Amino acid sequence: MTDILSLERRIERLEARAEIQELTSAYAIACDEHDMPRLLSLFAPDASMDSPSKLLVANGRDEIEAMFIRLFKIRGPGYHWTHDHFVNFDPAQPDEATGLVLSHAETCPNQEGSVAAMRYEDKYRRLDGRWVFAKRVLNFLYYVPVAQYPQVFADPMRITVNGNRIQADYPENLPAWQDFERKHRAAG
Repeated sequence: MTDILSLERRIERLEARAEIQELTSAYAIACDEHDMPRLLSLFAPDASMDSPSKLLVANGRDEIEAMFIRLFKIRGPGYHWTHDHFVNFDPAQPDEATGLVLSHAETCPNQEGSVAAMRYEDKYRRLDGRWVFAKRVLNFLYYVPVAQYPQVFADPMRITVNGNRIQADYPENLPAWQDFERKHRAAG
């Protein structure tokens, strides 16, 4: 009997993983289509968004909606796509999960073509049998006008906001990166 229960739990996790991966793809599509009803339906009512650079900060669906309206008003066509996606489940919390999503975007803020590489640190929650975002933390490796892309990696100031460059969110702040730098760069 325990084998059947174990198998059922494993199948449930596989189904949950697939649903969560579709959730992140639906987010990318909703952003590209400026589909506010679809986008908001992907978030829990008390969800939050954040970013180390503080470019995107919102708490609750109303603030998330206002934030995306501001973004979409200045952004023309865009294309977001997700790459690798890692999902972790806590057996003690069957309706919660965490994840890391690696992604890219091509956007057009203020009619200027831009490219971005990002990683989302997510918290997911199952509400009424459906997985939604409880929290998204958006980290930028870079976000720059297309013309600046060839030079972007030579400088830690890899995020462009209103014509000004600010510090990238990662990898310089990641513990593994810092550990490597301390051990291997300092030694020469």
